[in-house]
Order: sequence, then structure tokens, then C-alpha cells
Amino acid sequence: MPVRPKKSLGQHFLKDENIARKIVNSLQYDQSTSILEVGPGTGVLSKYLFSLGVNVDLIEIDKESCEYLIREFPDRSGAIHHGDFLKDDITALLVKPAAVIGNFPYNISSQIFFRILENRQVINQVVCMIQKEVADRVRAPHGSKTYGILSVLLQAWYDIEYLFRVPPQVFDPPPKVQSAVIRLKRNRRTDLGCGEDIFFKVVKSAFNHRRKTLRNSLKSHFRLPITAHEYFSLRPEQLSVAQFIELASLLEDQ
Repeated sequence: MPVRPKKSLGQHFLKDENIARKIVNSLQYDQSTSILEVGPGTGVLSKYLFSLGVNVDLIEIDKESCEYLIREFPDRSGAIHHGDFLKDDITALLVKPAAVIGNFPYNISSQIFFRILENRQVINQVVCMIQKEVADRVRAPHGSKTYGILSVLLQAWYDIEYLFRVPPQVFDPPPKVQSAVIRLKRNRRTDLGCGEDIFFKVVKSAFNHRRKTLRNSLKSHFRLPITAHEYFSLRPEQLSVAQFIELASLLEDQ
């Protein structure tokens, strides 16, 4: 029997087969879908993904885990890639329409989401298990205390669904936090109507000083219009995604 890899990189390995099947069944796919699993670990999701009959690739940063996966799935060795999803060139693994799935390591889940945003033109869907606190933040509506940078940036390009909660006891080792599975599906927005760099900068600058009004948080980064605008008297959590896009367009014209 192959030796299981050691726990590393902040990862908690899922051991409940019913939950694993439920996560994989949350994917909405057809025969043209290309699936990339991020951080497969011991392959608890992988075996169900490989049974779907579509193109599936795995990317795993831990060498020991890769060796284990190759022993477990010898006929799929060509689909198992030793690499870093955050840093490596992954364009060859993302064939549109691509879906990303995984039990994301909790300490780098935000970085994974930013990487997904960079490749949003080909990643049409994401199904992932993450810390419940992060799941709540990602799907938070404007006006919420948990609404922030990730909320705005992800919701600008994806519709986000909260699917189900996952208890700590189904992991090895059990995490000290609650977990949740969410699904992101690419929305119909193809263009912001303003520069993406400006939009990202406005959102990040605003939430880096979330207790300040937008006028005070943005004035050191942008030339503000002479004419007063109602948004500048508000705090960032009060603006919807559409209003942030409108604000970025306004500042781009200055």
C-alpha cells in the first residue's frame, strides 16, 4: 500500500468520501470542460474527478504528494504536475472553458483567488473548500462588515454561491476553524468600462483604510475631481461593485 504523504503547507487532508463526492458533484460541466485540481494532496477528490470522463489535470507543489499520486493513479501520471499554481506558467493546464477545483490550503486561499482572477478569461468556474470565514467574506454583500477587497474583485467577475458547510472532524488533522464549499461562476461582464489597473487600485486603496471616507482614503493616490460626488463622503463597504466601477471610471477621467 502506498505511503501517504506527510501533512504540510498548512493543508488539512479531507478523509470523508461522502464530502469528497459532494464537492466533485458540485461542478457544473460538460464534455468540453477542462478541469484543474489545485493541491490534490492524497487524491481524495482526484479519483472522482478522473471518473468524470473529461480532461483533468492536477497541480501539486509538494513533491512527496506528487509521488504518492503517481503511485495511486499510474495510468494518469501524465496529468499529475509537480508545480506551484501561484507562480508557474499554468496556461497549458487551463484550456477554455476551464474549471478549477480544490481543497485550498487555508493559509494561501486569498492568493489562489487572485491567481484565478488573473486567468478569469479561461476559468469559467471554481468549486473550492476554504475556511468559512473567507467564504463569508468572498460572498459578502456591500454594507456588510466582512465586505472587502476580495468581495469586490471576485464579485466583479464571478457569481458566487455558498454551497455547504464542512465540519472539522472530516479532516486529518482537524482544523481549528469551520470550513465551507463555494462555487464561483463567471458572470457576463467582459469589460469594466475603465482600466482594470485603476479599478484594482481604487478598491485596494479604499479598503486599506476602510474606516475612512473614500475622499480621505483616495486623495493621496488619485487626483480627485473638483466637483463633489456623493461617493466620496461614504466608506468603502457602502459601495456596491457597480458603484466601485463607476468610481474608478470617474477617477480615470481626472
